[in-house]
Amino acid sequence: MLSDACASLDVQSLFQVRMLLSTLACAYILSSPAIPGNIADIVELLKKISLLLSENVTRGKMQSYSRIANHILNSSIISNWAFVKDRNAGSILLDSVNLFAGKLLLRNGSESIQEPFIATKGYSIHRNTSGKSFDFSMEFSSTGNITGQVVIPEEELLRLPRASKAISVAFPTLGAVLESTQPDPAFVNGMVLSVLLPEELQNILLTFEKLNKLEQVGAQCVAWHSAERRWDPRACEVRAHNVTAVVCVCAHRRRAYSSFSILMAPAAPRSSLLDAITRVGLGLSILSLVLCLLIEAVVWHHATKTEITYMRHFCLVNIAASLLVADILFILAAIVHNTALNYQLCVAVTFFLHFFYLALFFWMFTLGLLILYGLLLIFFKITRSVFLPAALSIGYGCPLVISILTVAITEPKNGYLRSGACWLNWYETKAILAFVIPALSIIVMNLIVVVVVVVKTGRSSIGEGCKSQDLNSVIRVSKNVALLTPLLGLTWGFGLATIIDSRSLAFHIVFALLNAFQGFFILLFGTLLDRKVLILDYMSIFYTLRNWSL
Repeated sequence: MLSDACASLDVQSLFQVRMLLSTLACAYILSSPAIPGNIADIVELLKKISLLLSENVTRGKMQSYSRIANHILNSSIISNWAFVKDRNAGSILLDSVNLFAGKLLLRNGSESIQEPFIATKGYSIHRNTSGKSFDFSMEFSSTGNITGQVVIPEEELLRLPRASKAISVAFPTLGAVLESTQPDPAFVNGMVLSVLLPEELQNILLTFEKLNKLEQVGAQCVAWHSAERRWDPRACEVRAHNVTAVVCVCAHRRRAYSSFSILMAPAAPRSSLLDAITRVGLGLSILSLVLCLLIEAVVWHHATKTEITYMRHFCLVNIAASLLVADILFILAAIVHNTALNYQLCVAVTFFLHFFYLALFFWMFTLGLLILYGLLLIFFKITRSVFLPAALSIGYGCPLVISILTVAITEPKNGYLRSGACWLNWYETKAILAFVIPALSIIVMNLIVVVVVVVKTGRSSIGEGCKSQDLNSVIRVSKNVALLTPLLGLTWGFGLATIIDSRSLAFHIVFALLNAFQGFFILLFGTLLDRKVLILDYMSIFYTLRNWSL
């Protein structure tokens, strides 16, 4: 840990500052892992260096300072910031870098110091400079070159009484850190640009290239309010907006605003109705799954007398158990992230959440195979001793292999977790494909199973074409589809609609209704509407009440 190094800064001497910015100290810090505890220590270190150093900052000191800041701004470890105890650490880092960069001594009229995740540029400006601008071009992960531009209009330059300096610092990843501390669901979709200008200048033009090019999504130009530690839209306004970039006009006030960026509306719409559906649905789903497992335990010996009924109920119990654990872990994941408990705990919760959601789909796939066996392989008999090992290998073995490989490949690079949530990463490592691809593949295969069931059960008896027979066939087909849709996970297919039109609230509400209540549907269609289970369950309740009365 770096706490000892930070503590040594309590003695305010320039010698210690110089030592901390020396090659040896810088190398020691850069070799330390960017875990939450070290991030907090490095932020505190940079803060104290900025406060203690009263002399001009040379290029060498700025390079050392930037390397240290770059170490904790690496895109691969941004998710670790969610577990830093001080929720204002990102804001403190921004203020510290701005303070230190403001002391940069410009030689030959300009300075350019660039690291992969922080870049500093400084220029000498005067009233005769025409439309002076600062251009940034940075390599940021797999998204390619991200650009930002600062332009000082000519009419603003005329306000300068003397030659001055202008310094700008660009952060392509700091926005993700700052947005996690904000109550507003909007996200930062560009780099954060800090602009340090003479007090005489009032307005500047900023151009931000979007990190994610989202069409028809509203953009908002904002300034970081250092005192209140929040994004403030009052200091900026949108001048131009297209699919790839946003041009902002911002008021530069040295003490209040010096850092700017753009906010975008989240792809998934926020709605109190959607949140309520999710909460109520998850609660009802958990209760329904517990009740489902209790009923199955009561009627197990009576409802599983034949091989085929045993296999069916075995699959149903594992589907219910997997979904029950996954729902509980889903709630736990939200608690762990919102309270910033521990990074390792978030990794563990994500691993088991990934595993049990995959297990849910693979057990649904096993049930689909069992249905095909019952329909197509009438003369082929499968025994319980053969079915159980095969079902367990598919239901739990495949998810376990996929989950272990995912965490083993991505976690060493700090690319397992998504920034801002205890769930699989998307932007840096595409780890979430380890869930999406198997799930969608199983949905497609189970859809084929439903089609086969519809074809098999929808045929009218040969020589019988009366309307009553046709009506019975339609009812039978509709019932089978209604029964199989939640049991085979087809409701998750509606997730494709939310991807195709991610801003449609209607699609998100339908998806939430079908999947948040999935546990209830499994109880209803898988257990309560099963004739044997229904009769035996009522009989058990009757005998239990009779024994109590006696």
